[in-house]
Amino acid sequence: ANYKRIPITIILKKSVDESEIKATDRLKIDYGSRHTGLAILRGQEVLWLAQLDHRTDIKERLDKRRAFRRARRKRKTRYRKPRFLNRRRKDGWLPPSLESRVQNIQTWVERLRKICPIEHISYENAKFDTQLMRNPEINGVEYQQGTLQGYEVREYLLEKFGRKCCYCGKEGVPLEIEHIIPKSRGGTD
Repeated sequence: ANYKRIPITIILKKSVDESEIKATDRLKIDYGSRHTGLAILRGQEVLWLAQLDHRTDIKERLDKRRAFRRARRKRKTRYRKPRFLNRRRKDGWLPPSLESRVQNIQTWVERLRKICPIEHISYENAKFDTQLMRNPEINGVEYQQGTLQGYEVREYLLEKFGRKCCYCGKEGVPLEIEHIIPKSRGGTD
């Protein structure tokens, strides 16, 4: 099927009473972490399709802003005292990356409601229990134990990487537990 990428708005020459416009369309939302799909349907006919690409750089930008703020305290510029009494989160707080996604979808839903008579909005909200899919007999405390039950972190990492350094591949040297991407190479702490 060939779909147009831009919605068409029809401007009427005479005013129409809102009671004459019947909402018959359905907006379907398929939510994802990086992309969200939107579709407007009238019956079985697809009128409009779109894919929202969500921002994925919010965490990195917040980390960068925090680093600038901390560095400013050490330089001989205007001093900003560290604040520690502003750590309370308001009720209904969401992480900034998730808040951005929610606001993005809400904005588009409101835009579409202005140009199209939408009667229903439905979204896919699927949660998968991957442990139950792998093992249908799982129940109770077994959920908390998982596949790494009984492992120590150091022993698990040594076994995972074959007792070799994951950077240079050396064997038989004292190994340290470290991040896959160390902080010196831009990894997180």
